Amino acid sequence: MPAFRYVGIPESLAEEARVKQRSPQYGHPAFQDRAKGYGPCRVCLRTFAIGGEDRLLFTYQPQSEPGALPQPGPVFIHAMPCSRYEGDHLPPDFRALPIVVEGYRAGGWLVAQEPVASEPAEAVVARMFERPGVDHVHLRNRDAGCFMARVERAPNPES
Repeated sequence: MPAFRYVGIPESLAEEARVKQRSPQYGHPAFQDRAKGYGPCRVCLRTFAIGGEDRLLFTYQPQSEPGALPQPGPVFIHAMPCSRYEGDHLPPDFRALPIVVEGYRAGGWLVAQEPVASEPAEAVVARMFERPGVDHVHLRNRDAGCFMARVERAPNPES
C-alpha cells in the first residue's frame, strides 16, 4: 500500500498568528476565544475540548503553489503552542469527523473531490492519489467546507 504523510499547518505560521494576533498570509485580525466547537486544531490535528481550551481563529490559504487558485478560509489553532502533526496515518481525532477528500494537481488546481462515507478515510485518500495528475490532497470538513489538513506522498526511502 502506498505511504502518505498527513501534515498540519507549519508551526512557524501558527506562532506568527499567535504573536501578532493576525493572519500571517492576509493581515486580517485573528480572534481568540474558548472552544465552542471541535475544530480541529490545524497544527496538531487534535479536536478541541469544547469549553475547556482557548483557540485562535484566523484566515488561512492552504495553497502555496505559485498560480494556485486562492482558497482562503477560517482555521482554528490552539491559542497555546502545540506540536505539528506529521504522520503516516490519519490523525486519530479525524476518524469521527465529516471529511471530504480533495485531490490537487501540481500548481494547486482541483482535480477531484470525494466525501468520506462508508469506508475509511485512508481508502478514499489512497484512491484519490491513484487518479491521474493528483499531486497532493487536502482534507476538508464536509459540513463547514474548511481546510483541515494536507496529505502528501511519503518520500520513497529507497530514492
